[in-house]
Amino acid sequence: MKKILLSIIAILLSVYCMAQEKLSFPFQGGKDVMNAFFRDSLTVSREIAKKKAIGLVVFKFTADTKGHISKMVIYYADDVALASPVINALKKSNFKWVIPDHEKFHDFIIPFAFSFNKPALSNRDLQKAVYDNYTNRKPIFSTDQVPLDMATLLPTVMIKYDIVP
Repeated sequence: MKKILLSIIAILLSVYCMAQEKLSFPFQGGKDVMNAFFRDSLTVSREIAKKKAIGLVVFKFTADTKGHISKMVIYYADDVALASPVINALKKSNFKWVIPDHEKFHDFIIPFAFSFNKPALSNRDLQKAVYDNYTNRKPIFSTDQVPLDMATLLPTVMIKYDIVP
């Protein structure tokens, strides 16, 4: 029994290692460059900062051999307002994506997490604004099945912004 379990673990580990060899990081320059690019390219609107909106946005997009983006799909967004800046930033990332050699198109899933820089002193007004935003948000979510095919899940891009009084 122990030999079978050990054999299964060894096989799974070797498959995992082989998968990592075939696909390098899909953004030109790597993960750190991708995070810096989105932090610099993504502009948080005054409306988002004023509402003190926080939340998650998950996108799926397709890149071709030249790195051109097409077929952007919102899988989930905590608020409609958070999706717009992500769309604009993804459009700016055209021709920066690298797909595996043997493919003509590749799908990527990328999550963005929005939060604000906490002020030195937290007060009731801030807590009320965050709660009001949470209760009045307009989420976007998938109501049908989501075909993933051969999609690559990218690491979450953390977006922090300064709140507007």
